[in-house]
Amino acid sequence: MKKESGLKIIPLYEDYMEYMIQLLLILPRTEKYSIGTDFKQVMYSTLEEILFIDKLEQNKKLVYLNRIDAKLNTQRILLRVMKKFKWIDPKKFDIAMGKIYEIGKMLGGLIKYYAKNN
Repeated sequence: MKKESGLKIIPLYEDYMEYMIQLLLILPRTEKYSIGTDFKQVMYSTLEEILFIDKLEQNKKLVYLNRIDAKLNTQRILLRVMKKFKWIDPKKFDIAMGKIYEIGKMLGGLIKYYAKNN
């Protein structure tokens, strides 16, 4: 097992993705194929970048961590839009935001670590 702390974020993100896919399936039909599709694309792209972190050299990881952070912020905004238009209920919104918060907290620690050690 590698001691790379970035790998701990993968199971958290997988859990979040599973929850969000279930949530996106219950969106109204018109929104499922517009904002739902956009959300899934950002989510899958974020997963690819998380998986790519382990393959990078130490000095290049910070750039990708910041890109992941930006994509998480995009997901937060899309979630707030879904809540505002009442496409998802507040309880599910809170659960999803809590999951993103945990991922963001871990990501923030990684960003601080790599910023300090580059």
